[in-house]
Amino acid sequence: MSEEPIILASASPRRRDLLRGMGVRFEVVTARVRELAGATSPHLSPAELAHENARRKAKAVAALRPGRWVLGADTVVALEKRVMGKPDSIDQARDFLTALSGETHEVITACALIAPDGEAEIFHDISRVTLRVLSHQTIGRYLGEVNVLDKAGAYALQERGEWIVERVEGSRANIIGLPTEALEQVLIRRGLRKR
Repeated sequence: MSEEPIILASASPRRRDLLRGMGVRFEVVTARVRELAGATSPHLSPAELAHENARRKAKAVAALRPGRWVLGADTVVALEKRVMGKPDSIDQARDFLTALSGETHEVITACALIAPDGEAEIFHDISRVTLRVLSHQTIGRYLGEVNVLDKAGAYALQERGEWIVERVEGSRANIIGLPTEALEQVLIRRGLRKR
């Protein structure tokens, strides 16, 4: 069996779906990586945090599969200076949604593409999301319906997003977990995709 051209260093089913939707052939390999969090890395901006986590994921998998193209990604939600990654608990998820209620925040997804020679290209996209004003009942209902513990900011645009999202500016795919428009341009430039 021939190797797929790209290794996706992510266990996210949403990233797999988005990459598949782009028509990119890939295989999935994940590695255990300690991700940085906003609370433990306050010296990093939200974009720097996403870049560093994407780089760590891609680098760990590239070490397992040298000589291959490896794509890592990381998504963070930022409300002003507060960075919200994946919540540790339902209580923290409730806290995130309460903080985001009625507010416009940024969703930043960074990608790290490591070439077979080890050179890394890291880039990101930023989308803006405004949530509706959410009642305690709406938050409770949403948390009861959607598994939010593996989602930055404790929500998913593609799962009951209409219950809580008022407006989206920018790439919807970026919010879901992969900046497909920016990634497409990088893959074309790197010769991994045809125009």
